[in-house]
Amino acid sequence: MKKIQIRFLFTALVFSAMFAACNKDYLDVNKDPNRPTDENITPELLFTQAATAAGFRTIGTVVGGEGAKTDLQFAQNWVGYMGGTGDFAVEQIETTYNIDFAFGDVPWQRDYGVLFDLYLTKTKALANDNKVLAGAAMIISAKMFQELADTYGDIPYSQAFQTETYKRPAYDKAEDIYVSLQASLDSAISYMQETAPASFATVDVVNHGDQDMWIKFANTLKLRMLIRQSEVPGFTPTAEIAKIEANGGVIGAGESISVNPGFNNAQAKQSPFYGNYGFTPTGNKAAGGYAPNNYILSLLLNYNDPRTDRFFTTAGGFFVGSDYGLVTGNPTQSQASYFGPGVARSADQDQWLIPSFEGMFFEAEAIARGWMAGDARAAYEAAVTESFVWLGVEDAANEAALYMTDNEIATWDNAGATVAEQADFIALQKYIALTTIDPREAWADERRLHFLPDGFISNNPGRIGNSLPLRLLYPQSEYTTNNENVSAVGDIDQFTTKIFWQP
Repeated sequence: MKKIQIRFLFTALVFSAMFAACNKDYLDVNKDPNRPTDENITPELLFTQAATAAGFRTIGTVVGGEGAKTDLQFAQNWVGYMGGTGDFAVEQIETTYNIDFAFGDVPWQRDYGVLFDLYLTKTKALANDNKVLAGAAMIISAKMFQELADTYGDIPYSQAFQTETYKRPAYDKAEDIYVSLQASLDSAISYMQETAPASFATVDVVNHGDQDMWIKFANTLKLRMLIRQSEVPGFTPTAEIAKIEANGGVIGAGESISVNPGFNNAQAKQSPFYGNYGFTPTGNKAAGGYAPNNYILSLLLNYNDPRTDRFFTTAGGFFVGSDYGLVTGNPTQSQASYFGPGVARSADQDQWLIPSFEGMFFEAEAIARGWMAGDARAAYEAAVTESFVWLGVEDAANEAALYMTDNEIATWDNAGATVAEQADFIALQKYIALTTIDPREAWADERRLHFLPDGFISNNPGRIGNSLPLRLLYPQSEYTTNNENVSAVGDIDQFTTKIFWQP
């Protein structure tokens, strides 16, 4: 365990330099039209690349060379979805949970880098009276700021990116950020109800100009934040639920939120998940050092889950996984299963931001909690069925029905009578449905509900805890430039310093 004093290295300073231009009026006649400046970088150009980058941030960006992993690989491993094959040395810091202030540096910097571009998009779009584009940027920003707050707790938010006014931005409390994000999403929904310029459908690589889907995306994020706070004593979501229902509800069957600017099977142009966990343009495994974790394989195989071969491939006719954190006994690359065609479909596949079934699981839990009207059982069964459809299971509806009839962990009759029991039951099936797809959501649910069966903890005998870290420590890049503000957060410990919504 490490307790540290932190500082904030303001990411926007780096990016601001990219947009700074020399003001030499006497040379105006010789301006280079090919040189990027703040004047010719339009909000439309910014939005397309920022939305695409947000897709990369959903599953992480590759770091390193041979045997490289994404900067969010820890989440896949921690929650029991993936593990090393033994082809490369076990990552000691990650598998022992002995994380330090450098561990979360890269994801922090990359998330804030994308958020800066989204901030510029919103600012420029509003200056051009393009409220619809500004709203789209605000919605994606809300998703990413929530994920940052869920990972690190208090973070720079209200003063972020305003470098001329705030050279050393303050850290906002995570609970205040949640309140502000709800208000920001309300504004974004209002903007989305305006008439969009003709250019919006062209630059919208997420919902292709469908403003109703953007509103559902915003509502789904609003509900995700409410669900996250379900264990906070005295929490009352009534007012926010009313807004969600009044504005069209959350995403449903066939309504995944994804991004695709034109991914293809060329170097650096593949869809993010496929590029990280599928195959390179030359046909080699992109993540040969990783395999399915035996923890998730046991949950799938013990209950004859028809989705197993959509999540993972077989090796020699069998599903072969790895024990996370264990060196001895892990299969080599050629002996391990790999990532299957339900998640690693093709180089040009859409990159999900929130898959349809995830939003449906949020709704099922909200109904079970009495927050929304409806039949919790029907909503739950629809979410499970949509997972089968989304993954491409043959005869999906019938297979899902059989799965929910034959298995004790899936049939609603075993969901229990209390809200807590039903929430845990739904969360477990959401966890299985999200296998390799959204590990940060699974990590958040485990921290919120502690619902997972035993067995997902690292096998590394040197681990310093018997439970998952509750958060990441502030990154190393936060040490020197904003010490006064960040020190006000107080000492941070990965096992004891909770995010505000954790029980």
